[in-house]
Amino acid sequence: MTRYIYILLLLLGTLSCNVENRVGGTKELSDEIRNSKIKRVTDVQLISTIDQWGRQIAAISQKTLTESITKNPEKAAELCGSNFQQLPALAALNKEYGVQVQLLGSADVQNPAFSAKERELLDAYLYNAEKNLPQSANVQRLNDTLFVYNSPVPADNIISKSCFNQQNVPFAVWRILFNKKDVIRKIDVKKLD
Repeated sequence: MTRYIYILLLLLGTLSCNVENRVGGTKELSDEIRNSKIKRVTDVQLISTIDQWGRQIAAISQKTLTESITKNPEKAAELCGSNFQQLPALAALNKEYGVQVQLLGSADVQNPAFSAKERELLDAYLYNAEKNLPQSANVQRLNDTLFVYNSPVPADNIISKSCFNQQNVPFAVWRILFNKKDVIRKIDVKKLD
């Protein structure tokens, strides 16, 4: 009988030694549980969140690219192309928010990769830039799963002048593509109430 007690105690001691691994994984587990809970998010909350995040992402993107071009003006063409997404701050934003960040110019008004709705919006931005009319950022629903946040870059900004210097009018727009599922997953509903 005492033999069984010793075996039982040895077994309990061995199992209790693995507590650190179980406790260490609780943060990841609690994050996964929180993200998998059903959340009720209204369209107003969703668009408000995308607007807020879009403003922040556009501001950080613009600041990062402006600083990079200012420090290395000879690399402006390289930085303005698809390589700007390799800048550490932008790569972190893409990872954190699960977004696609692009810098668009007047040639993108005719880009068939974008929906007709987006091309019309870009055309409106271009028209406003040509007429020196005020520009403002906006959120558009593209379909059931995608939203786009557009934010115009001021004409006097170094990005507009360096990245799209072959254009007749200095014109650049940040395009930030949000996946509805990723936004809802990252929304903390308590903060929105």
